[in-house]
Amino acid sequence: MGAHAVGELASKLAVDSIPHIYSKHSQDGPVSALRRAFVESNLNIHNRGQANKEFAGMGTTATALVLRPEGAWVGHVGDSRAYRVRRGKIQQLSFDHSLVWELARRQKKNPDELAGVPSNVIIRSLGPEALVQVDVEGPHPLELGDVFVLCSDGLSGPVDDPLIGAIVSSLPAAEASQLLIHLANVHGGPDNITAIVVRVKEAVKDEPAEPPPPTMKARAGEFAMSLRRRALAIWSWFHWPILLLFGGIFMGYVAIYAKGWGLGHEIVYFILAAVLLCAGLLGLFLHSPREPKPIEPEPEITRPLRVYREANCRIDMDMVQQQCRTLATLEHRVRENNWALEWDAYRKHLDRGSDAMEKSQFSAAYREHARAMLLLMDVLAAYRDKEEAFKPLW
Repeated sequence: MGAHAVGELASKLAVDSIPHIYSKHSQDGPVSALRRAFVESNLNIHNRGQANKEFAGMGTTATALVLRPEGAWVGHVGDSRAYRVRRGKIQQLSFDHSLVWELARRQKKNPDELAGVPSNVIIRSLGPEALVQVDVEGPHPLELGDVFVLCSDGLSGPVDDPLIGAIVSSLPAAEASQLLIHLANVHGGPDNITAIVVRVKEAVKDEPAEPPPPTMKARAGEFAMSLRRRALAIWSWFHWPILLLFGGIFMGYVAIYAKGWGLGHEIVYFILAAVLLCAGLLGLFLHSPREPKPIEPEPEITRPLRVYREANCRIDMDMVQQQCRTLATLEHRVRENNWALEWDAYRKHLDRGSDAMEKSQFSAAYREHARAMLLLMDVLAAYRDKEEAFKPLW
């Protein structure tokens, strides 16, 4: 969080701890594990801030993506975003925990329609408070070719959604993420910029592995368990009603013996025998086996899958022509400053893009032009980095 103390430390703590905590509790299911990972990470960051007065109030946004056989799960706190790009559409799968989005939700409006509300005020983050509310949504079904983008508002602010979708759908993940960061910097880069691009390249399968053959130790354990079950089954017949019946019969014999031999007190023995027999019969009636009621399966709880925003990012002629104009501007700046560039590789990408454009292969043209743009922006970033230095407080 840019306006708060040592936000970069809070970010590092979140990035280090969320995957680790999720892995420890993944057997509990994605919802429970994700929520626990965020809650515990939030507490770690909060305690770190409380331990040092210079770190007080530090915080960070966080968005996590989990890909499982049933689909994609998104854990989210703050205004960093999770996108999915599919068949020419870019869809925002996370809700911005910002003031403008919350007001828009309450007024049932589009956040872009609200004027006069600062867009950089967030109402939920990791760190400032000991407790935090976590959004966990999913599972979003997966398809081959799906591309997911996790990014901070340093990217989603300067770079619009259609441009993000066009770049990640045309370039490999590593090149796309680097170009996105360069674009955000070219557009001003007022905040820290984070981008992760994930592409689904193969079908997700959930085939159970064949269990290994049992070992001798396992067989011995199963045999001991079967003996224990049989012993318990035998002992279950000798529960307290049976013992009471045996006791009543025994006291009846004692009463008969006492009367026959003139020992006295036979009435007491008869009464005691009758009480024991009645109690035993009542116990048998209460514990008599009944036909168990069938257990009805719990109804499945379907989680509504939300797409909070959607835009068209299909590559067409207009998008390629706009890209060409951006290339011309960047090339002019590099030539003007006489910066070193691999001009042969740059021209090769331009020629390939022009050939694809003549054949109306807009996606291929956009990809080659994007790679040419990446070469230009690598040079711009290299010269800019020489003038900047970052020394974190922590």
